[in-house]
Amino acid sequence: MDFNKDTAKKTAELLLQVKAIKLNPQEPFTWASGWKSPIYCDNRITLSFPTVRNFIKEEIAKIVEQKHGKPDAIAGVATGAIAIGVLVAQELGVPFVYVRPEPKKHGRKNQIEGHLESGNNVVVIEDLISTGKSSLDAVKALKEADVKVKGMVAIFSYGFDLAKENFTKSDIELSTLSNYEYLLEQALDSKYITSEELRTLEDWRVSPSTWKQN
Repeated sequence: MDFNKDTAKKTAELLLQVKAIKLNPQEPFTWASGWKSPIYCDNRITLSFPTVRNFIKEEIAKIVEQKHGKPDAIAGVATGAIAIGVLVAQELGVPFVYVRPEPKKHGRKNQIEGHLESGNNVVVIEDLISTGKSSLDAVKALKEADVKVKGMVAIFSYGFDLAKENFTKSDIELSTLSNYEYLLEQALDSKYITSEELRTLEDWRVSPSTWKQN
């Protein structure tokens, strides 16, 4: 995956500044999956900071056009990427839809909310990539709706090997503004973490599902 290093480090710095990403090796967080983790990421916090959300919107829109050309529509993955997806669609001047984790149980029982034409070229926007499962479930729903998924652009990825395998198997090109390596580099440069904490954070990424605090 190609990265613009300046963009990757600036994105990491902004996420740390507004506490969209929190690093706490001493007192790990517990994810919904039950994993213990020294990092927690909630990119929805960026929406509360206009300069940060504008930077993210503009940088994602640039990647979309550079990698995939101007799409017929942008699709956001519910719920975390709906707002940033709308902002990117507005920046590009194209329609927006969003994809639910599963079809609604009532009404028209939609999984995709919004209007798409058969054969449309769509780029998917995601806020965070961990294993990639929910993101790729959204891609599957779009393909079943007979549209062409050109690729996916996300704000941040942990860079797990499992995610790489999942995206490779699904033949979907993933681009992200920043990732775990650039985050750690920026966190160390900006003194958010010490060298010792860096080692802990690096150890976690090797085996996040079995990691235990020393």
